[in-house]
Amino acid sequence: MVVLSELSKRSSSSSSTHGHIYDVFLSFRGVDTRHSFTNRLYNALMDANITTFLDDEEIETGEDLKPELESAIKASRASIIVLSKNYATSTWCLDELMLILQQQRVTSNYIVIPIFYHVEPTHVRKQQSSFGDAMAKHREKMHAETNSRKKSQWAQKIELWNNALREVANLKGKDANGRFEVEFIDEVVKDIFRRLRISSRFPLPQLIGMEDSINFVTSWLKDVSSCTTDILNILGMSGIGKTSLSKYVYALHSHEFDTSSFIEDISRKCDEKYNGVLDVQKQLCDDISKPSSIQVLDDSIYTSMIENVVARKKVFLVLDDIGSLDQLDALLGSKGFHPGTKIIITTKDAWLTKSCSLFKTNFKPKYAQYKLEGLSKTESQKLLCYHAFMRNDPEAGYEEVSEKLVKYCEGHPMALKVLGRSLHNRDVTYWEGCIDTLKKENDSPINNVLKTSFDSLSSKNEKDLFKHIACIFVGMDRNYTITILEACDMETTTGITNLIDKCLLSIGWNNELMMHELVQEMGRFVVREESINKPWKRSRIWGYESFEVLKQKKGTENVLGLTLDMEMLEKEKLHGPIELKTDALSKMDRLMLLQLNYVQITGSYKNFPEELRWLCMHGFPLKSLPSDLPMENVVALDMSYSNIESFEICYHYPERLHKRPKQLIGSCSKDKCLLGSLKILNLSFCEELQSLLGFDHIPKLERLILKGCIGMLDVCESLEQCLELVFVDLSYCNKLGKLPSIIGMLKKVETLLLEGCNLGESRIEIVGMDSPEISKANKIGINTITSSSTVLEAIPSYSKLFAISLPRYLVSLLLKNNNLSIESFPLDFSCLAMLKELNLDENPIVSLPSCVRSLPRLQTLGMKNCNMLMSVEHPPHTLTHLNLDSHSNNPLLQKVLFDQKMSPLQFFLGRMILALSSFEFEGMVKIQPMAAIDEKVLHCLGWTNLDFLNGSHTTTSVEYRESEESEIQMYYEFGIFSTSYWGKEMPNWITDKSIGPSISFTVPLSPKKLTGLNCCCMLTKLGEGSVFDTDGECVSLLSHWMFGMNEMEYGDHITINILREKPDVFSYKFRIECGVSFVYDDEDIDKEEDVLSYYKSWNHIIGGDLSGFQLTTGEYILRKDRMLRSFMDIDYLCGDGAQFKDEKVDFIALSQRNSGHQQKSQRSMCVPSPTVPSPLVCSVLWRQYVCMLVLEFINMRECVYSTHENDMEVQWIRITERMKHICQ
Repeated sequence: MVVLSELSKRSSSSSSTHGHIYDVFLSFRGVDTRHSFTNRLYNALMDANITTFLDDEEIETGEDLKPELESAIKASRASIIVLSKNYATSTWCLDELMLILQQQRVTSNYIVIPIFYHVEPTHVRKQQSSFGDAMAKHREKMHAETNSRKKSQWAQKIELWNNALREVANLKGKDANGRFEVEFIDEVVKDIFRRLRISSRFPLPQLIGMEDSINFVTSWLKDVSSCTTDILNILGMSGIGKTSLSKYVYALHSHEFDTSSFIEDISRKCDEKYNGVLDVQKQLCDDISKPSSIQVLDDSIYTSMIENVVARKKVFLVLDDIGSLDQLDALLGSKGFHPGTKIIITTKDAWLTKSCSLFKTNFKPKYAQYKLEGLSKTESQKLLCYHAFMRNDPEAGYEEVSEKLVKYCEGHPMALKVLGRSLHNRDVTYWEGCIDTLKKENDSPINNVLKTSFDSLSSKNEKDLFKHIACIFVGMDRNYTITILEACDMETTTGITNLIDKCLLSIGWNNELMMHELVQEMGRFVVREESINKPWKRSRIWGYESFEVLKQKKGTENVLGLTLDMEMLEKEKLHGPIELKTDALSKMDRLMLLQLNYVQITGSYKNFPEELRWLCMHGFPLKSLPSDLPMENVVALDMSYSNIESFEICYHYPERLHKRPKQLIGSCSKDKCLLGSLKILNLSFCEELQSLLGFDHIPKLERLILKGCIGMLDVCESLEQCLELVFVDLSYCNKLGKLPSIIGMLKKVETLLLEGCNLGESRIEIVGMDSPEISKANKIGINTITSSSTVLEAIPSYSKLFAISLPRYLVSLLLKNNNLSIESFPLDFSCLAMLKELNLDENPIVSLPSCVRSLPRLQTLGMKNCNMLMSVEHPPHTLTHLNLDSHSNNPLLQKVLFDQKMSPLQFFLGRMILALSSFEFEGMVKIQPMAAIDEKVLHCLGWTNLDFLNGSHTTTSVEYRESEESEIQMYYEFGIFSTSYWGKEMPNWITDKSIGPSISFTVPLSPKKLTGLNCCCMLTKLGEGSVFDTDGECVSLLSHWMFGMNEMEYGDHITINILREKPDVFSYKFRIECGVSFVYDDEDIDKEEDVLSYYKSWNHIIGGDLSGFQLTTGEYILRKDRMLRSFMDIDYLCGDGAQFKDEKVDFIALSQRNSGHQQKSQRSMCVPSPTVPSPLVCSVLWRQYVCMLVLEFINMRECVYSTHENDMEVQWIRITERMKHICQ
């Protein structure tokens, strides 16, 4: 996500922003330091790209400060004051000092750094020693003055100078006494560099669309939780912006480390010279240590030198474009780095980094990987237009053509940049011809950059595999492609893995092979280079050139693959008749991959090559396959969308020949089977197809795909002889009178897809069961002592057959949209011991079928859009993915409960699925009417005397649904209980109250144990524009924070602030009143009965596991959205750069803790926030106090807690706890 313009909007030094001309103003006494310390400091500042003002003239004592010096001070962002022995003897210096301190007072972010250069701070503060002598001389001059007016002015100035000296001495400064000057100056420069956030020695590029990437890498750099070396591998295809991103981050943060180095384009530097790696090693050594004049000719010596330096210093390294393990080992060694070191490695090969020697040591670095993807459509257009028009959007008349170019580049930053520049000041006609030109140019800059990845492939197999995929298989299923290409004698398993590692290939969510369009074009360019002007001499042909080759009958034995899809060709490219002849293929003896979709072809099919491994003929017009079509070697046959009516594999036994129907498909000899090599048969959407016969002559069949064959009536029982069959798709074959009973005997079938087969409506007559059926019935919980008729009565008519028909070795089962009810399922599914994935989407089930709980290995369960679903209770504890999403506007789901031993779970739960009146998703949220809450629970919360709530109602709403009146509810999540109600009355036990959006208090001393904090806030509408319809009405929010041991203690100071989320969004105003009270342990309550034990048993609560909600900044955001989806907009809460430490939340509903919900070792966990099902949603921000780690956290960390139920009017509660001054 990136790139990129050479010049940033801000200059190489940030001093030019906000009206500043200089970064630093230097104040010094010339006679002391002009030609020594100050001169060296000035040069060091300028070398670090810190624009510094230094006046080269000395004014005699008594002269007024020059106006240009006063202007320079005001035009600077910081001042460095070199307080030397004779500093105070100069009235000019003292006037500068006063003006600098005045500037600091009026400018909040103005930085002042005093340097005590061989003087004591105490002498400056108390005007002693040389400073006392200097001030005494100024007083002597005052007393010698005869002019009363001037004498008075002297007196005033001396007083101001005295104050200024005291003030500057009290500032945090730097003492040069006893320090090596070079090291001291380096420390000063790094400090000012960091505090001013100076960019770097080289200008920052403008990165369009890179904000998220910059934030991620910045957060990784700021994360100091690891005690080891951190390595970040930035991965991506060529030109995607890896270098620009790392260069940008390096420029901003390199000064924060003891030493740093950025080495660009390492692969090129190493490859262009015999010992190129030595030059790279020397550059690294010179960057992180003092340059050496000793010539080194052995890379192992350089490696040892690097290891010695990085073991002693906290280093920040960026190694750009690493291409081999040898390069990494030479630059990183194997002995480890100083703790806190950060290393960024950019590469096109994901495998490299973790394979280097550094990861083979006992102290492995902490590894993270970040893959750069392409820009979004909006960002792409902005980048293109920036370079083409010097603006963010296209000029009039260019809108359509710029959109085409954006689509062509597919978010590739370098391509957008190159194209934008080349099209600058060009007319629309030139733009329109640009894409066609690019597709024909083999030597374009974009193609040359991308081709470096192809050239880096180590074997001919990988290069051929890449060309096959780029020309033919993009968008196809991975396993499907592997089966075909392995039949072509290609190594695909390691080959595809390597292509993925090198960012030349990716795998889509549905297991399809995906390739960036520009990478695919590059691969096709490589094939075109085999014969630029004669496509029939190439190894692979596609598109319009395939049509031309076939039409002209110019095929040769060079051709290995040919694809032609007539529906995809543009009509204007076709001239004359489009009917082709089969003999056009006769010379392509080595052709193994052939696709002829929607092609009208005539002639004898014996002309088809005998070496075919893949034959794809979508839209085949004939009603049967030609008998002379050679298919002995075909591994995959795809006749989808064809007019075939019946598919029968002929028998080579003469006695069976007379039994064949009139519609014969194929032919055979006496000694071999027609389709003996076939592994994949795809007849999807052949709507005229009625039957499939003769499977006993396809012994190697592995995948049978009949999706959408709506006319299918019968599948032959010979299917049981396909012993290698592992995948069967019968989706929407809804005219099948029954599921083939033989399916249950196919021992190797792992995936069975039965979507839309109307299984719930099937009524299949079963006369009886023999012993095998009785045995299977016993395995589904049916007593085998009963008769067969009793068994039939015990199970609904459909499920009897259905339960015992499922193959016992199934791994994936799709039953989507089958009108299945609870009664459709058997009592037990434990016989499906291997099942890992079960899809029950779009079925009218009301609860989780009991048989699902008996699946011992189930990992993924889909129940999406089951609009009658009311409860999901105790799914298998092995479950890792659960989909309960619903598009219904009136969801019925009320309860989701889990097993105590559940695995970490990822789930999908749409907001609209929340029932407004009562809902429980165990471990995440529980909503229940207040009237139904046990009095003992309310008593433990300190919620007594709530009679004023009787009969009250509140307004509840969920996104995309109308608001409705409901009874007052209790809302529980993250260990916090909440409710809201209309009214201006606070409970009488709310003791401390405050008018306004904040309240502060101190935890009082009490002999009882503090168990919780109650907070109440009332918001009264003021003025128009409010969400509330009635003027002056008030809504109150009451919440209880359930605390464990020592999470709040005597003396802790708390401040609560009421803020709006994104306050610029809403215009309404409120009058706010806050109140709090403490809840202590009640000695009268039976200690053996903890009425809150269930609530404390949840995992993600106060004192529990909140690791998935923590930011790299130390803050916590607690919102259900974090569990429901990975992306959350948190910048407005925590500022730019905030990122979650973990990619996802490992949701576990119930705590695994053995005793209670609070453990002392978990006191660093922070307090979450309440949310109420009303127009108000509450969030909490609390600064954590950790007494056990007080030295580590002495600067305090903010913890943001936000719970967000509805995208509606939102109020935030911010709670800040100040740390006790245990130590200074």
